[in-house]
Amino acid sequence: MSQLQSAAKTRTAVWLYPDTIERMDSLLEKDNAKSRSEFIEKALQFYMSYLNNEESTEYLSKVIVTVIQGLLRETENRHSGNLFRLSVEMSMMMNILAAGLEISDEDLRKLRGRCVNEVKKTKGRINMEEAVQFQRGIE
Repeated sequence: MSQLQSAAKTRTAVWLYPDTIERMDSLLEKDNAKSRSEFIEKALQFYMSYLNNEESTEYLSKVIVTVIQGLLRETENRHSGNLFRLSVEMSMMMNILAAGLEISDEDLRKLRGRCVNEVKKTKGRINMEEAVQFQRGIE
């Protein structure tokens, strides 16, 4: 049993402007409210939750929360797909380079360490010009 139905209702008079009643009546079906009384009860619960700000999901429409979750899922899926494609391209590039270069295991380990430090330092903003300068011995 919901909080709205847990106690007996009390009858009260409500004075509303005619245009407010018209707007309410036009939204009854959209809200799935069976009566004006139910509509007003829901509206008051929503507004009181908003004023008390006890729990944001009480006054944020569940539809909005669902839409935001859907957008986040879409964004996550798009990023995952892009990262996968980027990884494939990187793997192809590394294999092409490895086939044409002769580099020792020791030099490869040193380069990996340098690259890890560079990416940490620049927060992922790598620069081709700086890499070329490093390879030419210019620091």
